[in-house]
Amino acid sequence: MKKYLVIIALCFAAISTNAQQVSSKAKAVRMLAYARPEYQVKDVKVYADTMTVFSLADYPIYPLGKWSSVEQYITNNQLQWYRESGYKRFFDTMTVAVNTLRRLDGTNINVYRSIWTNKLEMVAAKITDTAVVLDNGIKVGMSKEEVFKVIFKSYPKSYTAEINVLKVMAGTSEVGEIYTFKGNKLRHIQIISKYKYY
Repeated sequence: MKKYLVIIALCFAAISTNAQQVSSKAKAVRMLAYARPEYQVKDVKVYADTMTVFSLADYPIYPLGKWSSVEQYITNNQLQWYRESGYKRFFDTMTVAVNTLRRLDGTNINVYRSIWTNKLEMVAAKITDTAVVLDNGIKVGMSKEEVFKVIFKSYPKSYTAEINVLKVMAGTSEVGEIYTFKGNKLRHIQIISKYKYY
């Protein structure tokens, strides 16, 4: 009898695991339908507490906007930055001239000027300063609902209740933003890039 109870318990566990996977897939499909057209969202994935949005728009590639120089960006946002210039080595062993912009709270942004696009391209960033605003209007300290409403027109709040990490990636997944929430607030923004520089 105990043997049958163990088998039944295992069957229920397997069924509930499959239901959870289907539920995540269903959420992803529904969220895709709610996406704003300007984000050109092509896919949404939900895994555990992380939602990944794949976008063909310029927002993931140019989160700070399109700028021709570091000076142009600094002048436009009118924040006090501490600037460092140097060379860094990246994935394909190239050495690239990188400008690092820092704020007193530890916020740092690494950019380089591409010889192909003549624009500032992202290398990496970690933003914790509430004064730094991305081109799409998102900044640290916003509520989870405010962040999701930038990308989605509307959606059932229960779909994002357990989401603690929102990734918005360019279609090729080479560059994007990672929004990390603590409770209902955006705690920090990370910008990642896997470009082959220059």
